[in-house]
Amino acid sequence: MAHDDNPRDDQAARFARRIERETRAWLADCSAAARLLTRLPPILRRRFADADAMAAPGPIGRAVRAFPVVGAGVGLAAGLVYLILHAIGLPAAIAGIVAIAIGALLTGALHEDGLADTADGFGGGDTRERKLELMHDSRIGAYGVLALLLVLGAKLGTLVDLESIGLVLAALICSGAVSRALMPPLMRWLPPARNEGLSASAGQPPGDAVLIGLGLAVVLSLILFNWVGLIACLIAALGAYGMALLARRQIGGHTGDVLGATQQVADLLFLLTIAVIL
Repeated sequence: MAHDDNPRDDQAARFARRIERETRAWLADCSAAARLLTRLPPILRRRFADADAMAAPGPIGRAVRAFPVVGAGVGLAAGLVYLILHAIGLPAAIAGIVAIAIGALLTGALHEDGLADTADGFGGGDTRERKLELMHDSRIGAYGVLALLLVLGAKLGTLVDLESIGLVLAALICSGAVSRALMPPLMRWLPPARNEGLSASAGQPPGDAVLIGLGLAVVLSLILFNWVGLIACLIAALGAYGMALLARRQIGGHTGDVLGATQQVADLLFLLTIAVIL
């Protein structure tokens, strides 16, 4: 007697449905991460239909696993601008300035603003309350200006020192991915310093999503830089850990500004490591 049901066909269909669900989930997470981390036109950041996309703990939930994907995209855009400007004969310093500016433009200078506010708060406040007040102030102070000049100037010097267009492109892609993958660990294992604000509203992401994001960033760095990429990841991670310890001591936890500052520090340390070794 012939049987209409084929177990292999059923298994293949289940596998295809699972792949489809996972693909849609990743697309939804990338969209959610892009909405948080970039200022791209809404049509490019629209949410893909997935009822379970944000079902994980906290409003941002498992979407933190897509942070390095978004970061790599920002780095790729900045690197391509550098490549084009360098190809038409502009000096490396000018190409580097414009590339850094493009990265800031795509994110609305979100992380740079966090770096400046964190520097103002940690440097200018004498109490926890005063530090948080200064960080919440939209005006930039002397510590913030100095931090921006030093960090952005060091990034520019690093890009110029790399010389090779391929190295610059790969370094920007990886540093963008790694630095953004290092923000969720602070969200997961460091308490919010205040009850309101972007960082508090984002919630505590699930540990598996945090580890997936870190794994993606490390794998990408290994692919593009081999063992040098792994060393750069470790140095960037040490920088993020140092920022976590500093934030814990200064204000008792993390804020959105601290996350932005951590991204900038990790981004710079990754680039510096690549430049020093290569």
